Amino acid sequence: MREIPEGFHIHKNGKGLVADSAHVDESAFIDKNAQVYGNAQVYGNARVYGNARVYGNAWVSGDARVFGDAWVSGDAQVYGDAQVYGNARVYGNAQVSGDAQVSGNARVFGDAWVSGDAQVYGNAQVYGNARVYGNAQVHGNAWEQSPLYVQGSKHSITNSKHGEITIGCHSHDFKYWLKHYRAIGKANGYTKEQIAEYGKIIALVVKIGK
Repeated sequence: MREIPEGFHIHKNGKGLVADSAHVDESAFIDKNAQVYGNAQVYGNARVYGNARVYGNAWVSGDARVFGDAWVSGDAQVYGDAQVYGNARVYGNAQVSGDAQVSGNARVFGDAWVSGDAQVYGNAQVYGNARVYGNAQVHGNAWEQSPLYVQGSKHSITNSKHGEITIGCHSHDFKYWLKHYRAIGKANGYTKEQIAEYGKIIALVVKIGK
């Protein structure tokens, strides 16, 4: 017989633990090993599963997913089709929305926003008033201000880690990009004009990025 801690109840959809002080819609899914507590609220078709925790005053809504060993807490909000998973932590007044993903050991906190199709992963920390959006990919270091992001004519360009640039699925350090961008562009079907365009953007990121 499963022991239910005082002040908790079992959510009908998924059999997870929900504090009496929290609110979870009947349509939401709370897995048997997941917990929602404090004044947290889970709405719509949101799913909290694995060993995930949603607590404090956090909101998870829409079709959002929080799973693995992820935590969403404080006054944070995760909504839309966003996903928070792995050992990720989203807290403070942070917001994760759209189709964004926060994973690995990443931390998003303060008043930071991650939105669109953006990905924050690895050991990245996004905080303060930083904004990560579009197709941006950030996977390392701490970003109190928004990392440099440029939408080129073919792929987006992100200063994804200090001293590193990600274009499409390719991530290399500044020096490597400056030396090899023509060959990488040609191998990936870029036109001469696009190679020239991206060469200029790479030089800009190297000059003003981190």
